[in-house]
Amino acid sequence: MKQISLKNYNNEWFKPGSKVKIILWTVISIIFFRASFPFPSFIKVFILRIFGARVGNGVVIKPSVNIKYPWKLRVGDHTWIGEKVWIDNLDAINIGENCCLSQGCYLLTGNHDFSSSTFDLMISSINIDNEAWVGAKSIVCPGVTLQRASVLTVGSVATKDLETYGVYQGNPAKKVKQRVIK
Repeated sequence: MKQISLKNYNNEWFKPGSKVKIILWTVISIIFFRASFPFPSFIKVFILRIFGARVGNGVVIKPSVNIKYPWKLRVGDHTWIGEKVWIDNLDAINIGENCCLSQGCYLLTGNHDFSSSTFDLMISSINIDNEAWVGAKSIVCPGVTLQRASVLTVGSVATKDLETYGVYQGNPAKKVKQRVIK
């Protein structure tokens, strides 16, 4: 049986941005985003736009948010990003309007090929359509789309697309009911 050899791991093909831009973002991110101090959202939105993110109006960004590469982020109007949300966007993450990313949720666009002897990096974008809700401490995996008004409940793991108005729960998340908005 073949063995894993991490000494041969090579992801030189992955070029997320210039080293200077990444270092500058890391410093700014530590001060304004990852910190517990509640800097106003309009300041954070302004900074994200400077770094190339496309961010709509009325976006709320709470303290202790970790965003890997803002230039790969798109957020629609009136979306909320809760405390300790981790946007690990090695690839594009597109978040629609009126969405909610609850406390501690994790959006993950990268993984490794466990069947490869060199553990190759794999990346795939995430799309969160308008009015979707990602529950606290839940995880959205690479390549997943949360369709309009879908819900991923607390602590659940989305490994596949969520249907419009579907409510999903568990690991892996399974549809448990239809969302009804009153």
